[in-house]
Amino acid sequence: MEDKRIYEPLQITDLKDMLKKTEKLYGDKKAYKIKKDEKYITFTHKQVREMINALGTSLINMGLKGKRIAVIGESCYEWEIAYLSVVCGTGIIVPLDKSLTESELANLIEKSEVEAIFCPDKFIEILEGLKNNGIGKLKHLISMELKEHRSGVYSQIELIKEGKELINQGNDSFLNVKINPEEMSIMLFTSGTTSEPKVVALSHKNICSNLMDISSVLDVNSDDVFLSVLPIHHVFECTVGFLFALYRGATTVFCDGLRHISKNLKEYKVSVMACVPAIYEKILKMIKATLQREGKLEQVLEAEEKYKNLPIEERKEKFKEVQEMLGGNIKLFISGAAALEYSVEKEYRLLGFNLVQGYGLTETSPVVAVGSNRYHKVGSIGKSVPSVEAKLIDINNEGIGELLVKGPSIMLGYYNNKEATQKVFEDGWFCTGDLAKIDEEGYIFICGRKKSVIVLKNGKNIFPEEIENLVNRIEGVNESFIFGKQIAENKDDIKINVKVVIDKERVKDVYKVETEEEIYNAIHMKIKEINKIMPQYKAIRGMIITEDPLIKTTTNKIKRQENLNKILQNNKYFGEDSIKN
Repeated sequence: MEDKRIYEPLQITDLKDMLKKTEKLYGDKKAYKIKKDEKYITFTHKQVREMINALGTSLINMGLKGKRIAVIGESCYEWEIAYLSVVCGTGIIVPLDKSLTESELANLIEKSEVEAIFCPDKFIEILEGLKNNGIGKLKHLISMELKEHRSGVYSQIELIKEGKELINQGNDSFLNVKINPEEMSIMLFTSGTTSEPKVVALSHKNICSNLMDISSVLDVNSDDVFLSVLPIHHVFECTVGFLFALYRGATTVFCDGLRHISKNLKEYKVSVMACVPAIYEKILKMIKATLQREGKLEQVLEAEEKYKNLPIEERKEKFKEVQEMLGGNIKLFISGAAALEYSVEKEYRLLGFNLVQGYGLTETSPVVAVGSNRYHKVGSIGKSVPSVEAKLIDINNEGIGELLVKGPSIMLGYYNNKEATQKVFEDGWFCTGDLAKIDEEGYIFICGRKKSVIVLKNGKNIFPEEIENLVNRIEGVNESFIFGKQIAENKDDIKINVKVVIDKERVKDVYKVETEEEIYNAIHMKIKEINKIMPQYKAIRGMIITEDPLIKTTTNKIKRQENLNKILQNNKYFGEDSIKN
């Protein structure tokens, strides 16, 4: 197998081993820079590891050794310390989505059999109700904000203080725990694109092999500053943001909210960010709007063409003014969790931003492949990481097949669901459910989800994501959803339709229109232009326009079945072939 390593990673057996080894290397470096009341507080890597050890000691002292413990809430250093204090010697960690409804939360608490949960104060009332109603095995609530214990609720701050005292008194119950890297230590619920989320069982070996793989291909070190943006319960942010930053001895800062990303990039002199395509698209629109406002856009576009063949580091120098819009320190942007449009990636790289695509799933811990300084092609997710093998099966005449992967970062299985586990494994290979091409050099190109492919009567395959990317480029369109609609007179045939989510005020301004009919016609004309550049069988034949956002997961993935159900319920179709070429 090809050695794809560019850098030699620090060898670790488990996350506890990672914390010990990296404390020796980076102990005095800043691990977190936190803004509170417009003032900054910093914690070194040594201090962070002391807090983890103290909190873990207190948890064991509470009788939670070997138990399942959940953590829920906004991204913050308290969340991360809670996670590591559980997984590095106390029990099994269960990260939960902060956007869950009360009934969903009750269901997952019961299903995962958690006995304690870390949370911010806003969850206390709901969780006390669930605990008092005897939901699952829930016994202990631990507030990440309370300064001291109060009736029925522990304080994380107080538990850390108590744990330090216990350690000083010679309690080494947490410090000396031996980790079994092969057994389940992390329970992750899939993002819920289906009605009943499955529980992915991960081990220390899964996560640590992924950390070493990422480190061997990405140029990240202890001088870097990571901006944490995505929901931290999601494995992409958890591994690539939180754990990878600690493993490399870097500094983590937390985003003040999606509207403040550009400000935070400057404020903290951020060098690395892992985020979703929608965020990179918004940042790019902001850059272009600023250049347009300052009368510099044409000049920059001409410069892009002039310098397009220069190495990326030289392009970075040529576009210093644009780089300064994002703080001037950006070294690496990683895009993941959804497909990044080709034109967006290309534009960033023309401007000297090292934007790479990564790909993975909860079941793969998550990174399967990622672009790097050495292995990069625009539109590709790069090559598979060093310890992961990738192959295609059921390849069609266009070279597209289902992507299968194998390696130490692949999950143990779906917890308590042997049938679902067997369905996704084939002779030891994990079936991703994604369709892809792999070129002769090993670069992987994701085409779309196997389940979302629309198959026409003539056998042609339509990848909704491909057409959605084109529709999303229309000025005034926020997002879109491609779906197939059966033809009334021929139930076996399908026509391609689109639901377009618009920014109405932007559409009115750009196309100088006012009425609903004029708005429809303006977007209709743009769809016709897209149809002209596509094969006839891919042409969009019907359109719905709305201002209501699509139904998505917390990492911005479109919930295809739920959106389709909503369309079918509303039944707001335009006539057959309402869009003619």
